[in-house]
Amino acid sequence: MTSGLLVVMGSGETAPTMVKPHREIFERCGDRPAVMLDTPYGFQENADDISTRAVKYFADSTGRQVSVVGWRSTPAPGLARERALAELRGAGWLFAGPGSPTYALRHWTDTEIPAVLAEALARDAVVLFASAAALTLSSHTIPVYEIYKVGSDPEWAPGLDVFRPLTGLPAVLIPHYDNAEGGHHDTRFCYLGERRLSVMERALPDDTFVIGVDEHTAALFDLATRTVRVAGNGGLTLRRRGASRWWPAGTTLPFGVFTDDLPAVLEATPSAEATPSPATSLGTETVAAVARFDACFEARDADGCVAAALDQEQAMHNWSADTDVDEREQARAALRRMLVRLGALTGPDRLTPLVTALVALRSSARDAKDWALGDALRDALAAGGVSVRDTPDGPEWSL
Repeated sequence: MTSGLLVVMGSGETAPTMVKPHREIFERCGDRPAVMLDTPYGFQENADDISTRAVKYFADSTGRQVSVVGWRSTPAPGLARERALAELRGAGWLFAGPGSPTYALRHWTDTEIPAVLAEALARDAVVLFASAAALTLSSHTIPVYEIYKVGSDPEWAPGLDVFRPLTGLPAVLIPHYDNAEGGHHDTRFCYLGERRLSVMERALPDDTFVIGVDEHTAALFDLATRTVRVAGNGGLTLRRRGASRWWPAGTTLPFGVFTDDLPAVLEATPSAEATPSPATSLGTETVAAVARFDACFEARDADGCVAAALDQEQAMHNWSADTDVDEREQARAALRRMLVRLGALTGPDRLTPLVTALVALRSSARDAKDWALGDALRDALAAGGVSVRDTPDGPEWSL
């Protein structure tokens, strides 16, 4: 009997918000090896940096050493492939996270990976798939990059189809379910929005429903007890044909809730609109900081603008270990915009606290070898008319 723990994380897999769930999940593994599959982000030029940050995050926040199994593209038959498979098969904790679900599927489908996941769960291991990786587990997968960023028609891509055989639940998994990054446009449901999800729902088999996992939230599917526990900041949603029901973190549900009488379960909560407040993330903190800055700028409140920009700088520091590239880029762009606009509103003296904090953050990024963040901060400072010079005694800046 399959007895492992399958964890589906909506986002925040390397964020401060998920440290407590990670620690609880690691307790389940004991001292067995912990490994991370690097496939979903294997196409990115900064893949090594993402791996390094993730390993450091788990070491610092949970005290666990995680090794990276290289499977950025499908290895050719031979020693390297067998070594990777042996390491995966010996793991007590197997993790994959951010990147592109369709890229991961290209290199996992018709390989040993689906069987490796099933074997891990059969020996009571933990399989933790988050964000992009979580999308691959179902029979149907959202090609999120292609739809949201390229403009492809909203349609499903074939998934690994391991979730239903393992759980018995005919469900499609959707992480980032409560995403709110779009501000004035709908980016819920992993950036699909209501219109596109409604179109895609109609293409699902009649017995299939959606399980949505909010950002910075984990759904822990215990295959021995056949229960799912919700942990983290948000909740879990059951949706079918537009009707939804949501359960908050702290809830434990038997699998039968999803299958025994689906219409009755959905009717028990006529409206799913009164769901939780958005989970904290760098993206949501950026949206809030920008809103505060814009309001202060309209009121010509220079001190308020500086405070909002400092809040944004602090958020970027707090979330520096997070591997969500899109949110980091959004945060950097927002900070650059604030600096440029501040230049039109304030004199040099008022900028001093902000510039000092940004220069210090750049130094911290360079010390941590986060060259991308260091370069982004240098560019942001330059856009605001600030010149930074590195000296043996530390950085010096001038307007």
